[in-house]
Amino acid sequence: MKAAHACFWLLAAATTLAGEIPALRGEIDTAMSRGIDFLTATQRPNGAWGGPTKTKALNIYAPLPGAHHAFRAGSTTLALCGVLDSGDTRPETQVAISRCADWIERELPKLRRADTTTTYNVWGHAYGLRALARLHMRATTDAEKEKWIAIARQQMDLASRYEDLNGGWGYLDVFDEVATRQPSGITTSFTSASMLLGMAEARDKMELTLDGKTVRSSIDSIRRQRTPDFSYAYSHGHRYSPRGDINRPAGSLARSQACNAALRVFGDKTVTDEVIITWADRFLAREGWLDIGRKRPVPHETHFKISGYFYYYGIYYFTDSVRLLPREKQVQYAERLAELIVRRQEKDGSWWDYPLYDYHQAYGTGYALMALAWCRDVIDADLAAAR
Repeated sequence: MKAAHACFWLLAAATTLAGEIPALRGEIDTAMSRGIDFLTATQRPNGAWGGPTKTKALNIYAPLPGAHHAFRAGSTTLALCGVLDSGDTRPETQVAISRCADWIERELPKLRRADTTTTYNVWGHAYGLRALARLHMRATTDAEKEKWIAIARQQMDLASRYEDLNGGWGYLDVFDEVATRQPSGITTSFTSASMLLGMAEARDKMELTLDGKTVRSSIDSIRRQRTPDFSYAYSHGHRYSPRGDINRPAGSLARSQACNAALRVFGDKTVTDEVIITWADRFLAREGWLDIGRKRPVPHETHFKISGYFYYYGIYYFTDSVRLLPREKQVQYAERLAELIVRRQEKDGSWWDYPLYDYHQAYGTGYALMALAWCRDVIDADLAAAR
């Protein structure tokens, strides 16, 4: 393992020589500005991002109208997180932030599951908590801070309400003929990890108390889906076929970043620095597996049942995982990841990985901007320490 790590870093050093870092730093700034420009130009008049347009012959199942409220909540809160993390101070950016904040205050409290077949709303709750934490940090008055805290508490209550009977969260419940008041569908490891990390950020930045029972049951659900090599089954049912394509390391490439981060944040001592490093190295070395699925319109149609929408999800949660390492170990990861994200930017300034109605560019750009902001901050801290 150590020899493999050494070879990986020798290759990394060859592509990020000291003289190239200032150039990379400039590319990061340019890419982020272009991403912000895309978002400010495509924001809806009501302050949200994304909508139920750009339909095609194959669409993700979305019962009306609630599923699209959930998609819009997820894409909008992710986009806002990216805008806020960028630190862009231009007037038009500040207007976009204010308009989106109004939408969140008005619409996020209404978010519920569309019907008993879907719980897409959990994505809105998970990323809504992250957006609320950022809005709280940005607030200038006690009244404004309390407003965001109140909405965050409500989102946490809703998250607990929609937790699956098996612990954790999923997004579909279409395979059972019997519907239950509390969801009993497909608990997925990565959805649970995403929710837990959103709750943890709200807890830490807003000093909120989490429901202990919900946290314990969701962590237990993720652990049940973990294999000894720290791959994670796609869902609770998949744990019975742990060597199925989607559950093997290549299929778990994006999920392991989120699940390892969530368990580590909530005190799982088996997720050591060595585990995080192993999976970070694997992610960068095998990113091509995810890229093969990027932009394909059929879910799970490529190698190891990878879907396009694994891509920027994995990119973002890579940063959530690696930020748990000692600071000096983060630098080369930040450099390599920044190069990757800059290279993947579209001509219009967006990032996207799966054609999901008209939500994909907003959520992809949000993920990418948050990841680039982390890369920028790590690189800046390293440059400052070297002076």
